[in-house]
Amino acid sequence: MERTEFTLLFLVTCCYLLSLFPTALEAEDAITPPQTISGYQTLVSPSQNFELGFFSPGNSTHIYLGIWYKHIPKQTVIWVANRDKPLVNSGGSLTFSNNGKLILLSHTGSVVWSSNSSGPARNPVAHLLDSGNFVLKDYGNEGHLWESFDYPSDTLIPGMKLGWNFKTGLNRHLTSWKSSSNPSSGEYTYGVDPRGIPQLFLHKGNKKVFRSGPWYGQQFKGDPVLSANPVFKPIFVFDSDEVSYSYETKDTIVSRFVLSQSGL
Repeated sequence: MERTEFTLLFLVTCCYLLSLFPTALEAEDAITPPQTISGYQTLVSPSQNFELGFFSPGNSTHIYLGIWYKHIPKQTVIWVANRDKPLVNSGGSLTFSNNGKLILLSHTGSVVWSSNSSGPARNPVAHLLDSGNFVLKDYGNEGHLWESFDYPSDTLIPGMKLGWNFKTGLNRHLTSWKSSSNPSSGEYTYGVDPRGIPQLFLHKGNKKVFRSGPWYGQQFKGDPVLSANPVFKPIFVFDSDEVSYSYETKDTIVSRFVLSQSGL
């Protein structure tokens, strides 16, 4: 075989092998129609903090669309889109509907999950932000049509809120995974009860098993874990528009507040 023929064959073979192992979408942080995410393709936030793509937790054979920390060696998932409707194989894809919503399609083309957008988008764009928030916008317009922070799984990170938006009726709360290999909705929930003096409540099914006590300045009366300290700043808002709990940390601190399968 001539050297030039061998070189050409080698390059073609390498290109074929690389096509079998797709990686991040050229480290992109956003997609627009007609782009999709499928297989091993991922979005990566601008500063490489978070990654969005498909994963299978633990020993599960099911596949989910989620967000995890990019640089933590053990995959640490903070959000799952289709937690109660897993894909059964790797043929799923994230794309856009005709009216600009995000939709997750199975290998048969059926809609497994969709973003609960506030309205149609003429020029939709979906961004994975450095905060870990995955947002849908209409390009050129202010505000978000949809954001993953409004639909927490089992994890609260800085910038996310627990609580009620009184204008829209949205209730942001944590729901535990069923197990470490199954992110579907477990039996524990944790969120704000706005009735009377607002407090954080942990429920097991319909049964209340823990309450934080009312908010006093920088902490909840019955929950010192959520109190202010040198690296942790709790934020509680209670007005005519919302009642919510969130927190901030120092720039160098990576933290997450997780509701475990056992209710901790």
